[in-house]
Amino acid sequence: MGGTFDPIHHGHLVAASEVQSRFALDEVVFVPTGQPWQKADRYVSPAEDRYLMTVIATASNPRFTVSRVDIDRAGPTYTIDTLRDIRAERPDDELFFITGADALAEILSWKDAEQLWELAHFIGVTRPGHELSDKGLPEQRVTLQEVPAMAISSTDCRARVADGEPVWYLVPDGVVQYINKYRLYAGPHADPRDDTSADTFGAPSLVHHQTSRVAQPVQATGALAPQGDS
Repeated sequence: MGGTFDPIHHGHLVAASEVQSRFALDEVVFVPTGQPWQKADRYVSPAEDRYLMTVIATASNPRFTVSRVDIDRAGPTYTIDTLRDIRAERPDDELFFITGADALAEILSWKDAEQLWELAHFIGVTRPGHELSDKGLPEQRVTLQEVPAMAISSTDCRARVADGEPVWYLVPDGVVQYINKYRLYAGPHADPRDDTSADTFGAPSLVHHQTSRVAQPVQATGALAPQGDS
């Protein structure tokens, strides 16, 4: 599950859990975005902070893991590179890529879009009642998944912290404490509300399903804020 995770919140975790349950996934891999090219015009918290918050938020679920592939790769982060790196690490696994449904509608404009379908099955996470309008997507490689808690937004969480309002129960307790300890979102950087995109998920999310299916169950990454091409 890929995403900016700035910060990671319960919407990301609920989405990962819902998708895991529906598709009987053995594991959900959260992949914090390294350098989100589409957010170059605003301040994004350091990658290490976003990575550590993701580790804290997912630590209690044995089916959740966190990958550094996007953080450790130099240059802007693109979904095609994320999928190629995960595929290289897990050549025998069936991959599922989770993203917000709004972002999924723009997938044909992403880098090397024609190759994405070969690497993963795409899952568009959405509020109940949403319909995917783009008919150019291969139906056999795209699925919509309704998820509760989609109203939670990373953008709103950042704004609440900047305004001195609580984010308890919107993000995991450990993440609240991390934000407070390191004073994230309360510094002299750009207004956290400058990001006009629908930042519920952050970036697209990636999960993988082991073909062995030895274990069952659970985007990071993401999310569910559509980032366009993370």
